Amino acid sequence: MLHKRYYIEKEKQEKLLARKNEKSDFYNGVFDRYEYPVLTREHIPLTWRYDLNPDTNPHFMERLGINAVMNSGAIELNGKYYLVARIEGNDRKSFFGVAESDNGIDGFRFWDYPILLPDTCPEETNVYDMRLTKHEDGYIYGVFCSESKDTSVSDLSAAVAAAGIVRTKDLKTWERLPNLITLRSPQQRNVVLHPEFVDGKYAFYTRPMDDFIETGSGGGIGFGLCEDITHAVIDEEKMTSLRKYHTITEAKNGAGATPIKTEKGWIHIAHGVRNTAAGLRYVIYAFATDLKDPSKVIAEPSGLLIGPRGEERVGDVSNVVFTNGAVVNEKNEVFIYYASSDTRMHVATTTVEKLVDYVFHTPSDPGRSVECVAQRCGLIEKNLAFLKANE
Repeated sequence: MLHKRYYIEKEKQEKLLARKNEKSDFYNGVFDRYEYPVLTREHIPLTWRYDLNPDTNPHFMERLGINAVMNSGAIELNGKYYLVARIEGNDRKSFFGVAESDNGIDGFRFWDYPILLPDTCPEETNVYDMRLTKHEDGYIYGVFCSESKDTSVSDLSAAVAAAGIVRTKDLKTWERLPNLITLRSPQQRNVVLHPEFVDGKYAFYTRPMDDFIETGSGGGIGFGLCEDITHAVIDEEKMTSLRKYHTITEAKNGAGATPIKTEKGWIHIAHGVRNTAAGLRYVIYAFATDLKDPSKVIAEPSGLLIGPRGEERVGDVSNVVFTNGAVVNEKNEVFIYYASSDTRMHVATTTVEKLVDYVFHTPSDPGRSVECVAQRCGLIEKNLAFLKANE
């Protein structure tokens, strides 16, 4: 017989999973926020955390606890929405699990088992932050951070980051490919596979790094091509969206969701980081690249798209929002999935039309306070004249 506490916890979880998500009263005309996170540690099945046998777990204790659910790749298949979430155990190790929803904003339920990746990298300690790309070659690719101990230094916390690559057709059977090699960058994180061939080659958005934490000489989001994704090697990385002084990308930036193809260009939803007295602050921003040359930035609106607000600012790593997944459905609705403070997952919804309007018509950052004020005064002058003309 099951422990009586199982029924209490199961009822609590079922109530959580059945809860409807409603749009909040937040408004900026660009996207809608929702009242509740779409995934939290409480969404993790009880069978992943507890030994349900009273003989071996008489006090119904968590045996394998979960600390957080965050940084999900996202994809739509056959009318359903899937998040491949980063799940962090109490032991600090991360792994991936698939959660499924009918509408993309609530009702996400994890499949029976997490993803057990092929164990092809003996030195690999941790995996996280998978980006999902439906590629025109017919595969769904997952590109994620593969972390290993840096044995070249005595610092116990020193690590090496590489871009791991897997592919699948159904999110159930995964083939592990060799990690991406970038000849001019010693480490890589936040790597995204472009959904189409470019000049007949596979194209990646990269984030060149000198070490595990600091970008060093890395100037922003890179772009590189490789001939064979089963042995992916990038010789040269062009720079796309650049880090800039006194902006939201000053400390570092990285690609997020797979870029969205529109009539005017590829829209990218990325993250930018700046340093503050309270530590690093992560926000989400957008930019566009050319349809024929996806390495060429053609529009970059000023400032952030999504920043942490209210309860989103509190968590394991506070003052952070981070995205590595977005879905565009057949109605051209856009679902941006983002984590807050390395703790939980949220969704923001918009449309392709609104994203295009935002990216291509929002003014760019002139770079200096005096010019930013002049820019704002120009908007005010235009608005006051419009109001007067329509009195």
